[in-house]
Amino acid sequence: MSRLPSAPRWMWAFLDRPRDRFEIAAQFWCAVTGSTLSARRGDLGQWATFLPPNGSAHVKLQAVDVCRGGHLDLEVADIDVAVDHALGVGARLLARDRSLAVLSSPAGLPWCVVPWHGSTTPAPPVQTPGGTIRVDQVALDLAPADFAVERDFWAAITGWSLVASVRQEFTLLVPPKDPSPDPAGSARPPVRLLLQRLDDPAPARMHVDLACADVPAATAYHCSVGASIVARHEFWTVMRDPSGEVYCLTRRDPFTGRVSPG
Repeated sequence: MSRLPSAPRWMWAFLDRPRDRFEIAAQFWCAVTGSTLSARRGDLGQWATFLPPNGSAHVKLQAVDVCRGGHLDLEVADIDVAVDHALGVGARLLARDRSLAVLSSPAGLPWCVVPWHGSTTPAPPVQTPGGTIRVDQVALDLAPADFAVERDFWAAITGWSLVASVRQEFTLLVPPKDPSPDPAGSARPPVRLLLQRLDDPAPARMHVDLACADVPAATAYHCSVGASIVARHEFWTVMRDPSGEVYCLTRRDPFTGRVSPG
């Protein structure tokens, strides 16, 4: 498939957490992802990056006053082109400078467009005390009235393929498997997007999903370092981290992304 000129060359999953819980969130997510935390950045020390043992990072932490679970940063080859395209398909521009554009989706999810810095290869899965894992999916949790509009919006923003799930409430957006022949489009984004239609009209939110080689082992380890179980399902377990935000441990192979046998 060909890439849109505005398509993301790299994608960051930001974990947005309350300012007074930044440190506890940082400690927890370093432990469960096998990463180390970069130096804090920003005027208020509000940003930091989770640095994997190998490969390019793709998860960051941000201290916020109003939390919707997280947000996406899309690295693009040309910010002007990407912003113009986003506005044309329904985004709202919230703030803009030479190296950053802050936008919102039709359902009000915040996201950012930033320059591509050259990352091309996602970091490999990481071995943790809870087994091998990888943060490989960002889930957008959407009210029924927002689902179709957000699905079409994110497909238009990314140019990625829409893939129906066996469960009607889920739709996947999957980046291209093969690098583009265009040097400016040769990166392979490290995560895919999962759009989830909720049963209630709650405001749109975001959470991350971890592909796990062993969900019971991962669940036990995460609980040992401060998480709690919210709900168990056949293919995933919903967790709450020590800062109060939810995420999921999924029964998908960390190397292939395919659902592992039960």
